[in-house]
Amino acid sequence: MDLETYLVFLPACFAINMAFGPNNLLSLTNGAREGVWRATAAASGRLVAFSLMIAIAALGLGAVLAASELMFSIVKWAGAAYLVYLGVRLLRAGAPTLETFSPGARSPLRRLMLQEFWVAAGNPKAILVFTAFFPQFLGGGSYALSFFIMGATFIALEIVAIAVYAAFGGRLGSLARGRRVLTLFNRVSGSLMIGFGLMLALTRRPAA
Repeated sequence: MDLETYLVFLPACFAINMAFGPNNLLSLTNGAREGVWRATAAASGRLVAFSLMIAIAALGLGAVLAASELMFSIVKWAGAAYLVYLGVRLLRAGAPTLETFSPGARSPLRRLMLQEFWVAAGNPKAILVFTAFFPQFLGGGSYALSFFIMGATFIALEIVAIAVYAAFGGRLGSLARGRRVLTLFNRVSGSLMIGFGLMLALTRRPAA
């Protein structure tokens, strides 16, 4: 990959990273409910999932998902169901009390990391991004090196996106400690998560 191609790839990739989707919504919500540091640490689960997807795409196995209606549907419906489940949990959570924000009352970090992992892994569109988007920037040079550079860039920019959404969520949380506002925040976040789940359920596999 030459420098000119990379400079075209960079902003296009960052636009994908910053897009408001289920994982970024999760970072926003965790930032408000759990704090910026915990939300950022939890998102390492997402980075693991995306790293695995990039490796799968680099090996050419992503084409199997893109070509298989059954595999696409299995991942899609599992991911959609999980997003709806998370949304319902947020809707039923109500408003956190002051005790909820004490270190001992927060959700275990491992659970938050797994949530991030499964939300990312349950979205078949993510691996299709790596399978269809990355190859557009592959030049005549080393395939493996180019894919590695793009993958590392994507992960680095994803960390930036995580930090931005977690910080924004933390800011919202610090400004909205009233029970009524926090209840509204949970309802909006839960509704958006359910909406993302329904949108994913309606997604069709791109035609070959």
